[in-house]
Parts: sequence; structure tokens; C-alpha cells
Amino acid sequence: MQEVQKPPNQKYIKNFIIYAEFGIPEVNLETYRFKVSGEVQKPLSFTYEELLKLPRKEIVEDFHCVTGWSVKSVKWEGIPFKLLVEMAGVKEGVNWVMFYSLDGYTTIVPYEDLLKDNVIIALFMNGEKIPLKHGFPARPIIPHLYAWKSAKWLTEVEFLKDYVDGYWEERGYHERGNVWEEERFKGQGGKHLRRRPVI
Repeated sequence: MQEVQKPPNQKYIKNFIIYAEFGIPEVNLETYRFKVSGEVQKPLSFTYEELLKLPRKEIVEDFHCVTGWSVKSVKWEGIPFKLLVEMAGVKEGVNWVMFYSLDGYTTIVPYEDLLKDNVIIALFMNGEKIPLKHGFPARPIIPHLYAWKSAKWLTEVEFLKDYVDGYWEERGYHERGNVWEEERFKGQGGKHLRRRPVI
């Protein structure tokens, strides 16, 4: 089965390598808001404390960086992405979702990839609140996609009909980024890795 295999050209390591393209931002929970916007019937906005009160689920999944390393069996706990879809009332015709981070980072994901049961907006990592260096207060976890799609310090989820490049997609990274299909770059490897992506 796929879940017991190693994705192509990945090497398992013990600890995460920390990347922060724009530096690690300061997080002020007094002003922090998590928003759901775009093609929805009901835009949403939550404080961090309100996020903590939403239903959560736990997943244990391997974590894969496009630069070639993976970490086994990371435990995440957070809000099922499909719950946000239901709460916001996502409209017909949505094909893409843009994630916005506190530091200005963006990344885009096909809507259909976010509807899997193991996709969450993580608030906890290995039994504790996500450490700041790993993306506190929230980040999407999409286990079958490379980790640059898992935007740290998440502030907004925007549902879109049409494709728009995020930060690394604008620099040649793949629109989807499936680890099992080795979708690292647009055109299936047409560009060389110039810089390490934020994860």
C-alpha cells in the first residue's frame, strides 16, 4: 500500500530542517485572526481561542519536503478542512485554494486535494501547540503534497475559481506538488531548484 512506501527520491531524517524565507514572524494573539474568504456563502473569521474551540481530529503522517528529506510519523491535531468547507458554504465552481501567511508567504492548492479526510488545519504538533518555528498558531497539513504547500503562520484561506501563482509557484514550483507523483516543478521538472522553499 502507498502509505508504507517511501515517495520517490526522498530520504528519511530524524528532525525537521527549519526554513523561513522571510524570517520567523512575531505572532500577536490579541490581533491574530484566521479568515476564510473568496467564493463562499459565509466568510469566516476566528480568533485563536475560537479556533481552539472548533472540533478537531488527530492524524499521524509522514512529512515530505521538496528538497528531498522526509520525517516519519508526525502527529498533528487540528480542524478538519472539510469542516471549514461546510461552515463557509463553498460555492460551486471553486477549483483552487490560496493560503496566506502572517509573513506574506502564499501558496495555492487544488481544491480537490484538500477534501481528503486526512487534511487538517493543524493547531497541535506531537501533542503540544505547534512551536513558532513550525508555524504557530496554525498551518494546513496535506500529507500527500510536498510541504511547501503547508503554509506556516496561516492567517487566511481563500477559495478561488481560477488559478493564481503563490510564492514558490511563481518561481517555477508545481501547481499541485503531489509527493508520490514527484510533482516538484511545473512541467514535471522543467526548472532547477534555485532556493529552498518555505515549509
